Amino acid sequence: MVAKVLKQLIAQAESWPEADQVELAEYAREIEARRTGVYVMSDEERAAVRKGLAQADRGEFVSDDVVAEADKRHDL
Repeated sequence: MVAKVLKQLIAQAESWPEADQVELAEYAREIEARRTGVYVMSDEERAAVRKGLAQADRGEFVSDDVVAEADKRHDL
């Protein structure tokens, strides 16, 4: 029964706007990561990590003042 519902959902999702399909795929990736204990980064996440590492390699860090302000806004 569950497999039939899942197949119907996937068939319906094929007609959804791309943003909704991406959201559903991300949710499925999170479920898979929880089940397996392995999180596989998306291409966008991998690019963001590379960008951040390159910034760190260049010594580009947020100042302590900016971090302190963010902490205050979030009651940290």
